[in-house]
Amino acid sequence: MSIVDKVKQMLGQHPDKARHGVEKAGDKLDERTGGKYSDKVDKAQDKAGDYIDREGGGQPGGMGGQAGGMGGGMGGGTAPGDEPGGGQQP
Repeated sequence: MSIVDKVKQMLGQHPDKARHGVEKAGDKLDERTGGKYSDKVDKAQDKAGDYIDREGGGQPGGMGGQAGGMGGGMGGGTAPGDEPGGGQQP
């Protein structure tokens, strides 16, 4: 499982905590920069919140409509090694 998959899974399970983390990080950045970039930080927080809402909330399973949150569909992984038994062809 890649780091992106892990983050998406976390968003699906804990969107409220993810949103809180984004807000807290943005506030800390504002504090450290003396508010110099507050307009950009606020915009990034809004975009991140929108992403969390889209990917982590509102959909059954919390993954933006992807079946099971792992790429969708019935096949799952299609790369060699993703299949049971190693998936190596003779």
